[in-house]
Amino acid sequence: MGDPGRRAALFEALATTGKALSNGKRLELLDLLAQGERSVEALARAAGLGLTTASAHLQTLRRAGLVVTRREGVRIHYRLAGEDVAALYGRLQQVALAHLDATGRARAAYLGPDDTDHLTREELLARVRAGTATVVDVRPAEEYAAGHIPGALSVPLGELEARLAELPAGAEVVAYCRGVNCVLAHDAVRLLVARGRRARRLVDGMLEWRLAALPVEAGAA
Repeated sequence: MGDPGRRAALFEALATTGKALSNGKRLELLDLLAQGERSVEALARAAGLGLTTASAHLQTLRRAGLVVTRREGVRIHYRLAGEDVAALYGRLQQVALAHLDATGRARAAYLGPDDTDHLTREELLARVRAGTATVVDVRPAEEYAAGHIPGALSVPLGELEARLAELPAGAEVVAYCRGVNCVLAHDAVRLLVARGRRARRLVDGMLEWRLAALPVEAGAA
């Protein structure tokens, strides 16, 4: 049967990971880190947190072994501890959407109406190989630099309208962003369609693309 005390200690150790994931802001930080390494300051800005609060959340994630750090001068940079952490975060999203109605309602309220066409990763790959679509990464430029779909153009959502002329006229535009719960691609497609462009979005995003072991390029535009 084993020692009950040691069994309890094992499950308490396992619970450390669960506790680290039991906060919405910490999940948001993991979502950002799934796009690539960032400094504490950059994470705090992106998540809308004060520096002290962001640091506390990140330290909780580090103690749980979910993130690791490196120092560059006076700055501390965080990244996910491994692809298995990204997979855990992705699976958590899937389970929550599949089994908790409140998650689906919150997602729908955040992403807005289901008014944009989408395609799968396989369909996007076929279009890229055939050269029949212009792929646009609408995440912030630093996330594009950390890793993007090969051949994608970096056009952050806030710059999209001003840079429409850079997109080939008449070509289908496929926008993508961070992942299945990212609103940026939805808003990009809405804008493009309103301006008379043919546009779709990738059904999920960069997180799922990486987890599927599909090709990724790094470097600035």
